[in-house]
Amino acid sequence: METAAPRVHALTPALFLFSLVYGGMTVLAGVLGNKQVALGPLAVEAGIFPFLVLVALSSTVAELYGRPTANRLVLWGFVPLVTSMLIILLVLVLPASASMEPERLAAFETILGQSPRLMAGGIVAYGTSQLLNVTIFSLLRGKAPREGRATGMLAVRGAIASALSQIVDTLLFITIAFYGIFPIGELILGQMLAKVVLSLVLIPFVITGLVTAGRSLDEKYS
Repeated sequence: METAAPRVHALTPALFLFSLVYGGMTVLAGVLGNKQVALGPLAVEAGIFPFLVLVALSSTVAELYGRPTANRLVLWGFVPLVTSMLIILLVLVLPASASMEPERLAAFETILGQSPRLMAGGIVAYGTSQLLNVTIFSLLRGKAPREGRATGMLAVRGAIASALSQIVDTLLFITIAFYGIFPIGELILGQMLAKVVLSLVLIPFVITGLVTAGRSLDEKYS
C-alpha cells in the first residue's frame, strides 16, 4: 500500500508575503549579528530579532497551512541564506577601489568578513533550530483542528517552541563557531537566557498578530 505524500498548501496571498519576509530575515539575521545589544542586564547579539521573526513566521505558517508547508518554507530559506553568503565571499575577494577610504574598507571587512566556522555554524543552527521549532509547535497542537484552537494556546505553543529551539540554536552555533578558540560556557548560558526571555516575552504577541493578519489577508484577497 502506497503512503500518501504530505500535503503542501497552495500559495495564498499571506503565504506569499510571509515567504518574502522570511527570505529577507534569513539574510538580515547574519548581518545584524555583528552587534551586541544590551537589554537591561541581558546582552544578546542583534541577529536574534530577525531570527525571532523567522521563528514566528515558521510557526504561523505551520498554524495556518500545516507542518509540511512550514518545513518547506524553512528548507527554501537556505536559498537566500547560502546565496547571500556566496555573494559576500565574492565581494570580499574582489579588489577594493583605490578611491575607497581605508577606514570604510576595514569596517566593511570587519562586519562582513565572517570565518568559515561562523558561516557553517549559522547554516547548521538555522536549519536545525527552525525545523525543530516547527516540529515542537506542531506536536503541541496535536490533531485538533487549527480553527478550534484558542488564541491563548497559540501564544503558549509559539513561546514554548521558540524557547526550546533557541536553546538548540545557541548550543549549535556557539559550539561550531567558537569551540577551541576561547571558553564558551558563560557565552552559551548568557545567550540562552537572553533568547529564552525574548522568546517568552515577544513571540506570543508576534505570532498571534501574524496568524490574525494571515487569516485576514487570505480572506480578503483569495
